[in-house]
Amino acid sequence: MTTTAVRGALAAPSVPRSTGIVWHRVRGILAPLVKTIGILLPVFFLGSFFTFLLGALSGRNPAALQLGDAATPEAVAAIEHEYGLDRPFLVQYFDWLATLASGSFGNSWLNGVPVVTLLGEKALVSLSVTGLALLIGVVFGFIFGVLAARFHTRWIDRVITTGTTVISVLPPFVVGIALISVFAVGLKLLPAVGYVPIEMGVGLWFSHIILPAVALSFDTVSDIARQLRAGLVAAYRENYVTGAVVRGLGSRRIFFVHVLRNGVGPALSVLGLKFPALLGGAVLIESIFGLAGYGTFAAQAAVSGDVPSVQAVLVISVVLVVVFNLLVNIVLNRLIPSASRGV
Repeated sequence: MTTTAVRGALAAPSVPRSTGIVWHRVRGILAPLVKTIGILLPVFFLGSFFTFLLGALSGRNPAALQLGDAATPEAVAAIEHEYGLDRPFLVQYFDWLATLASGSFGNSWLNGVPVVTLLGEKALVSLSVTGLALLIGVVFGFIFGVLAARFHTRWIDRVITTGTTVISVLPPFVVGIALISVFAVGLKLLPAVGYVPIEMGVGLWFSHIILPAVALSFDTVSDIARQLRAGLVAAYRENYVTGAVVRGLGSRRIFFVHVLRNGVGPALSVLGLKFPALLGGAVLIESIFGLAGYGTFAAQAAVSGDVPSVQAVLVISVVLVVVFNLLVNIVLNRLIPSASRGV
């Protein structure tokens, strides 16, 4: 009995200790996430508030769009009541937030069709181009950044640094026109304009978005490559890398375990800033390549005075930027725990 009791006494603390370790790890994951959400939620609410405020200040009215010159005071009042425009501003705003929370953006002022229906395929067009541009930027920016850092001060580094500097100053619309002239008009390898849904074939869909995506990705490739190169070169000079070399660790292990993990921070940070630029640049690229994305849809809605449609595009953009930056912060905090101290 005495031996059993002693063993039980020795084994008992192992349960709370294990629980404490698990809780410490969970807290280490959740704490940066909660802090990041605490920062990004106000950003979303401020963005949504100013989006709604701009719509209210625009002076546009659904009655003017639907009735035209035949509008009477009674008819205008009826339409304004139908859309809730006769209520106080803050009441309208919170009702609009409730509508957003339900997954709806209201109805178009032009034809009364739900804005979600109008935005469906157009959002897929823009997200296809922007997503592929982001993928190209990350992949090639990573490759060029790693090569430049690995062969620091050599000719490969100089070529990549010069090349990324050159492409960083090329406007996307100039690159887009050049790509159309070479690959669509000259070589006749790819279509110049238009969009085909992915349901009609992945190859056909890809052939219609690759040129606009490449034109949009140049600036992202350049920034990620340069920031990654700078971060990796700085990491190679740290004392822990020197110690790893002295201990005889392999160059591959040193790179992936010590250098890459600690040097990727600047590239991830700039990636979070590039996504909004990609969304903004997609509007111009869509017009060049004849893509009916939600950037073109927003421009047409703004010209016609369809405020709910414009607000929907702006809110979608804010949500995408907030979610993307949240993901970037999560990855950054997992790779570099010290980064969470600045959140």
